[in-house]
Amino acid sequence: MADSPVLYERDGGLAVVVINRPDAMNALDTPTKVALRDTVAAAAEDPGVRAVLLTGAGDRAFCVGQDLKEHIGSLARAREGGGPALATVAEHYNPLVRALAGMRKPTVAAVNGVAAGAGASLAFACDFRIVADTAGFNTSFAGVALTADSGASWTLPRLVGHARATELLMMPRTVKAPEALEIGLATRVVPAAELAAAARDFARRLAEGPTVALGALKESVDFGWSHSLAEALEKEDELQTRAGASEDHAIAVRAFLAKEKPEYLGR
Repeated sequence: MADSPVLYERDGGLAVVVINRPDAMNALDTPTKVALRDTVAAAAEDPGVRAVLLTGAGDRAFCVGQDLKEHIGSLARAREGGGPALATVAEHYNPLVRALAGMRKPTVAAVNGVAAGAGASLAFACDFRIVADTAGFNTSFAGVALTADSGASWTLPRLVGHARATELLMMPRTVKAPEALEIGLATRVVPAAELAAAARDFARRLAEGPTVALGALKESVDFGWSHSLAEALEKEDELQTRAGASEDHAIAVRAFLAKEKPEYLGR
């Protein structure tokens, strides 16, 4: 429904998820966080979904993070003994980021405007970020006297390095699209008018790819980042066994020998 805080569309094997609060710059209030968490989790578990594209409605913002108007109420309730003010981290943000970063299929963020705070973190949790030339990123947490959440302490150093990540977190500023591309926050930068089509085309190509192998590559790179070479080699063996047993591998070999383009099934 158009008035839902999160829209969901299937385009073949591609799931398109849209944060749909453009009048609030796609800020995350509780209904939006619940819907987004549950929608992404369902896409991760759906065998028919072979890639996920995440974006925001409108042209001003991808997502500006936590809805601070709602957050004021949470702070007041916490002062009155109504539980922790930021219970939302464990309840909403953590499972959402686990689903985005952990699913064994590619994820793409189409960053159509400013991505700030938890909104930036959601983009960082995706495998790829296709960014409008008018968009930008701002960690913003320290600007409201908070620390990083939604996985930014894990994803951001992997994208830009430890020193730059620390700077961007402790001294938040808007990183505009050209700089985002230069330092590794953006995968590609495209004219704003072309973003929707470019991001969908990019994500659709992934959705039509060998899903088991792409998921294994994602898992392998994440594992290798924090393990020894010996452990990474063992993991590669495990994952290659999985990919080698897939139908898509057999399809790829037959297509190669026949000099044809493979048509993968995603299994």
